[in-house]
Amino acid sequence: MPIRLLPEALIDQIAAGEVIERPASVIKELVENSLDAGARRIEVDIEQGGIGLIRVRDDGCGLAAEDLVLALTRHATSKIASLEDLEAVNTLGFRGEALPSIASVSRLKLVSRTAQAAHASELTAEGASRSEVRPAAQPQGTTVEVRDLFFNVPARRKFVRTEATESSHVARLVERLALSRPDVSFRLRNGARVVLDARAVEGETQGEARIRAVLGDDFMEQALPFEHSAGPVWVGGWLGLPTAARATQDGQFWFINGRSVRDKQLMSAARLGYRDVLFHGRHPAYVLHLQLPPELVDVNAHPSKLEVRFRDQRQIHDFIFRAVTWALGDTRPGAAPPMPVGLVAPAGARTPAPAPVAAPEPGGAPAHAPVRETARGPVHAPAREAAREPGRDPWQLAAVLESMPVPGEPALAAAPAVRSPQAAPVYAPEADSRPLGTPLAQIRNTYILAQTADGVVLVDMHAGHERVLYEQLKAQYADGLPSQQLLEPVVVELPAHQLEALLENQAEWERAGFEMDALGPTRLALRRIPALLSNTTIADIVRSVAAGEGEAEHHIEDASDRFLATLACRTSVHARRRLTLAEMDALLRQMERTDRANQCNHGRPTWVALSWKELDHLFLRGR
Repeated sequence: MPIRLLPEALIDQIAAGEVIERPASVIKELVENSLDAGARRIEVDIEQGGIGLIRVRDDGCGLAAEDLVLALTRHATSKIASLEDLEAVNTLGFRGEALPSIASVSRLKLVSRTAQAAHASELTAEGASRSEVRPAAQPQGTTVEVRDLFFNVPARRKFVRTEATESSHVARLVERLALSRPDVSFRLRNGARVVLDARAVEGETQGEARIRAVLGDDFMEQALPFEHSAGPVWVGGWLGLPTAARATQDGQFWFINGRSVRDKQLMSAARLGYRDVLFHGRHPAYVLHLQLPPELVDVNAHPSKLEVRFRDQRQIHDFIFRAVTWALGDTRPGAAPPMPVGLVAPAGARTPAPAPVAAPEPGGAPAHAPVRETARGPVHAPAREAAREPGRDPWQLAAVLESMPVPGEPALAAAPAVRSPQAAPVYAPEADSRPLGTPLAQIRNTYILAQTADGVVLVDMHAGHERVLYEQLKAQYADGLPSQQLLEPVVVELPAHQLEALLENQAEWERAGFEMDALGPTRLALRRIPALLSNTTIADIVRSVAAGEGEAEHHIEDASDRFLATLACRTSVHARRRLTLAEMDALLRQMERTDRANQCNHGRPTWVALSWKELDHLFLRGR
């Protein structure tokens, strides 16, 4: 077959295949155009999941009559004019492909009016055909009506899902768009039913108000506000507590300079930040905004603009990972709510909001601050202003990252916390304001029962001690853990591939206090071990850690963390061990001072609280 030029109609339909995947894709492109036009109110109507009808109406600046034909022409746009504009895009749309692509696979009507026009203008399109521009009646703004999507592309229509599925995709999309712009009113109707009605909000708390309107109060009651910056790059928003993790990723929202994205690198970095506190198989929930100069991010990586590329992908990944890890360090008793006892909570009861974090000591880590919002999402003023300074290289993140703290307490003695020789504690209701209270008893030699001024607390002693030891080991790991020489080496039998993988990371083991060498293809000799380990358990610990070598994404850090977590799990107090009240009290006080102590190393909760009001509710007191 000879080479030939394709017809314009076919070119448009090919382009539509890249941009228009389903009805939600149409709505995304149209709403983003409305936001670029300065709209303050956007209404979306759908029928039959968006296949029968999509209507997007806004009160933006509108289009002049002479621009309507150009608006349906491929690569016609008012948002960029040169390569320099493309490299620093600050609008949501810019490719000039959305409207002509939509028009090529639907029956489209475009009505628009500017503030200066005496009346609105209307243009219709059906596949490749276009009508003449004619007068119409409409207030200032633009209305785009799309009917019979994919009517002329039956192969594409076969891939459209059920009405319920497509409607769900549309609802999730409009929620994301509403979260990106709290200053804009959004309304979504499915037939006669209002699915979402989020009114515009202003002020410093607009982000929180919009989240409550879109995601509900439950999300906010189990979320931790935070922000962090490095040079011109800023990240902030709300991190869902580890106890609010979900079975799916549908609670994860990322925005870059106000643009909603589903970027795998950002999602991976955030998940790594949760790795020490997240239960296996669960996914964190969060609403996060990333602000950085436009020239540092390429939003032209894909026609749908859902994925982006950064000028320095690795540094952004590490910046997000460290910021999330640092923020989650405050998930300890007294700094964030524990796992609620939901089955007994009385009607109307609310989980207390996270306590404010005090300013750091001079030279310490930066304190958490509330997120400030603007019309384009959260903005960190110092970072944005620094990026605008003339003559300054906006990309100074590498140097700043070197000084960013990786959370962890100062090095503490690695001996188990429960071996404190102090006297047994005495409960004093009028003076005890400690989050975990005063221990009263041990239940089934597994749980610690404690009393606070507000109620009672149950602590899983193994889970709590495991977290305390893990954080201590991480803090000491950089300088090398204390070790002891063995009079006789301990020989451990391992599969050949596990021994080979272990020896590849021998430096990590040596820093943890081990001295080892291979006696053969399957035999490992341990000549020095960490001081906190005993000869009787060391072989099992080495086998457990070696079995997982090389499986983690973040190889070096994950390998060492997994190793230290195994050490902490094997050396912490276990169920069925009796503790004295003094030992219980020592453990509770250590937990209150330990980062991430609300969860153990496996992501399980370490304690739960039951208020006096909840206890009274259980026993029907006061009725």
